[in-house]
Amino acid sequence: MIITGASSGLGCALAELLARRGARVGLIARRAPLLTELTRKIRSAGGGAAMAAADVTLAPSVQAAVAQIQETLGPCDIMIANAGVLQRTPGWSFDAAAVDAVIRTNVLGVTNSFAAVLPEMVAARRGHIVAVASIAAMLGLPGVGAYSASKAAVVTLMQSLSVDLHRYGVKTTTICPGFIDTPLLPAEERRRARGMMSVEFAAERTAWAIERGRREYWFPRRTWLAAWIGKHLPHGLYRRVMAPKGGRV
Repeated sequence: MIITGASSGLGCALAELLARRGARVGLIARRAPLLTELTRKIRSAGGGAAMAAADVTLAPSVQAAVAQIQETLGPCDIMIANAGVLQRTPGWSFDAAAVDAVIRTNVLGVTNSFAAVLPEMVAARRGHIVAVASIAAMLGLPGVGAYSASKAAVVTLMQSLSVDLHRYGVKTTTICPGFIDTPLLPAEERRRARGMMSVEFAAERTAWAIERGRREYWFPRRTWLAAWIGKHLPHGLYRRVMAPKGGRV
């Protein structure tokens, strides 16, 4: 099993949880010192772990990291593409560089991770790819349009891959959580967030969905329901509901 974005947040919590349950975890992220510490922590608790620093936006970097981890842990049976970023991209100060950073990490980071393992999985006719998207994929949240778009791209990508890979015995799971209390969430978004989950709860629910082979898992249910209702509101009403009181988002 390999997890990207494993140095902090959901990826870190998920790695620790799955290692406690007996999984041998490969850890990928850009920050090598944090990966080293997490690897040491898992091993000291009796778990199996290997790490390799990589930038998921660069396909050769991910391929090299996966190859390095597989030298220690063997072929990857589950790839969890978790690495992600959230930057504000409001329409009144639309920044192409910020959009590029979000799309590269949240979309290309997923595709690069899968490209590094899918040839072997398809040849072996087994395996499981997991992408961490977001409930934000369901509707365009104000001020973070690039983030919402990136997560919607991941959801539709996974829907396509689930059809393509079924005949080859490779399973797909898309994880779509609501707000998680991690450093990824900027202070301004944190103030607006409702129903925020602890990272430990999110890791538990993510592990549950992976272990049961859920194709898509949107949680928590209350946040999913609020997003579903928002998606189906008339646009004028949606705009009034989502606009903050007293000014810009």
